[in-house]
Amino acid sequence: MAENATASTQELERAALDSLAAAKSESQLEEWRVAYLGRRGELSTRLRSVGSLPPEDRREAGASLNRLKISLTAAFDQAVSDTSKSERQTVPSDAFDITLPGRRGNLGGLHPSEMMMREILGVFNDMGFQTVEGPIVELEIYNFDMLNIPADHPARDLQDTLWVDRSSKDKILLRTQTSPMQIRTMEKQKPPVRIVSPGLCFRHEATDATHEWQFHQIEGLAVDEGITMSDLKGTLYEFARRIFGTQRKIRFRCDYFPFVEPGVDVSVDWNGRWVEIMGAGMVHPKVLEGVGYDSSKYTGFAFGMGPERIAMLKYDIEDIRHFFSNDLRFLSQF
Repeated sequence: MAENATASTQELERAALDSLAAAKSESQLEEWRVAYLGRRGELSTRLRSVGSLPPEDRREAGASLNRLKISLTAAFDQAVSDTSKSERQTVPSDAFDITLPGRRGNLGGLHPSEMMMREILGVFNDMGFQTVEGPIVELEIYNFDMLNIPADHPARDLQDTLWVDRSSKDKILLRTQTSPMQIRTMEKQKPPVRIVSPGLCFRHEATDATHEWQFHQIEGLAVDEGITMSDLKGTLYEFARRIFGTQRKIRFRCDYFPFVEPGVDVSVDWNGRWVEIMGAGMVHPKVLEGVGYDSSKYTGFAFGMGPERIAMLKYDIEDIRHFFSNDLRFLSQF
């Protein structure tokens, strides 16, 4: 009887090893493990049946099956290791070749408008101006009233201003300029005041190569005792030369702005013609008095410019709409 049990165990071992040799993948190996070593597998079933053998045969049969279990488990572990190693050595068609030279990833950069604003602000910061920023959604009183812009001024026309709420007591709009920060600063600060205010502005305009309905603006303000037009000219001469070069010619011409008196436009000699780059002037006494300053004691100057327009001159950009088109062919040049 013991001889029959031994022969049966040997047959099971041969069958198991043959089946294990035919398993070539992890899934096939798992199927083999369940069939032979699992709780309901062939080997476990035979071990449970040892108790039904005659008492004199149980010991030898049990020992033989346990030795087989150890042997098959070791063979299974080796097969798993060999299969895993083989799969790692097989290079898929889309594998990365580590011997290739490295490729530099795409790096982001500053938007040309941001680059220009930082350059402009840096010039004025070097001259002692402080950078201040304010809300894009603004009140009418700051955007117009306190800047000496009367109710019938064209700048208040619906065709120019994007209103958010005209029905409320404090009429709300998208600011058309960054000038409101001049008023907000003077309300909180006594002279001397020297600030530059950058930010996004909005106007209801038909877009073309030189006009956009959204644009950036930088406005500046200086208020103190004894400030004159010569201070304004000296400041803007220095700015233009820092931005466009020391040999650049600058021209001042009379112009009108409600919040300055007198007012001027500032132009640079560009490719043989005069190109306006900003408006400026001496702060109107009504603006100073509106924030509680004594206009007989304090004077000041203000100026405003569009960074995109200056960038167009400096970098020979022909269409202002490129700045907001999000076209990488344009943006990647900066």
